[in-house]
Amino acid sequence: MTGIHVTSEIGNLRKVCVHRPGDELLNLPPDSLDRLLFNDIPFLDVAQQEHDAFADMLRSQGVEVVYLENLVAETFDMSPKFRAQFLDRYVAEASIKGDQMAKEVRAYLDSFEDNLALVKKTMAGITRSELDLPRTYPYTTLQDMVNEHFNRDSVLVVDPMPNLCFIRDPFACIGESVTVNRMHSPIRNRESLYMEHLFSCHPDFVNTPQLLSRTDPYSIEGGDVLNLTRKSLAIGVSQRTEPAAIDHIARNVFWNTEGSEIERIFAFEIPPYSEFTHLDTVFTQIDVDKYTVHPAILGSMRVYEMSKGSRPGEVRIKRHVDALERILEYATGVDGIKLIPCGGQDRLASVREQWNDGTNTLCIKPGTICVYQRNKVTNDLLYKEGLELLVVPSAELSRGRGGPRCMSAALQRADVL
Repeated sequence: MTGIHVTSEIGNLRKVCVHRPGDELLNLPPDSLDRLLFNDIPFLDVAQQEHDAFADMLRSQGVEVVYLENLVAETFDMSPKFRAQFLDRYVAEASIKGDQMAKEVRAYLDSFEDNLALVKKTMAGITRSELDLPRTYPYTTLQDMVNEHFNRDSVLVVDPMPNLCFIRDPFACIGESVTVNRMHSPIRNRESLYMEHLFSCHPDFVNTPQLLSRTDPYSIEGGDVLNLTRKSLAIGVSQRTEPAAIDHIARNVFWNTEGSEIERIFAFEIPPYSEFTHLDTVFTQIDVDKYTVHPAILGSMRVYEMSKGSRPGEVRIKRHVDALERILEYATGVDGIKLIPCGGQDRLASVREQWNDGTNTLCIKPGTICVYQRNKVTNDLLYKEGLELLVVPSAELSRGRGGPRCMSAALQRADVL
């Protein structure tokens, strides 16, 4: 299957993109976790076993699983030009201290003969010990001299990308189009380099219309984008997604994308705190009429309905203030929406399991969802509601603070009739 086709959150999942955790988890200094936006240091061996189990569960449901690292390596195999172009951008955005060090890093990357090993190295980061550095440089600039003096004891030359496991965020599939995202934090923004490269070079994706590019001047992340129906899209106005990005998407969806079926975009305003990082930490759809929900947002929500205006380029905006279930009924045309709160009525279980992404589920088909094993209270509630659960082992994966939806990017889904 080639191209993108995602018109809901619950249509039978046909193809998904993931990233298997790699050596980036071995390059996490404890004193840099906050800067790298990671909460803990998972045990890599177990994290990989858990991720492999997740991928096997998807395959057991007939889903084609493709790996980001393999797709990028395939483009390098096709053309040395594609490889060189990517490395040019990678080194330029790697925040390497000093021109001389940047040349050393580029020479090191150029030395890789195996393209898959090269791609994995760009994701893992680079330490000083990996580079064949001279004892003294032939300094040509003050910048190089000062940088060498102050960074001689630094372990990392290029930061790892530990969050790349949460592949949902660097891009978003909307109908048969895509956004390649400028992410909120510069430390994560390098992740969307891989998506920019794929949608420019890989034959499976090169003709995909882009609603937003990573060079646009406002941030958005894929965890804030939910395809409610083929005609209704939800996007979170969050800590990491700016309203201006949604304005840009709306203009492109309504006026500049041939064949777009989306008639309404619902911008959900959620609190700008880490507890509500993305819209898919607030709610995810698990069946035609059922959603998991973060209990802290129950009650009135402020949502902006965007639709095509009468003049070229115009977007109409109407504000709604109502309970989440009423807004979802209006947006989807489905009556009797049921919200299933993470942790149920047990407040302690709720905050504990929300911390472990109890709300962040991945729907394989209506009523069948992937969930984390450790969220036992929430999982019991879902069983009682008649859901079929594919339970993902999660002792280590959950340390990164992202659930099954975060760890997957749906590329192809069947339409919901």
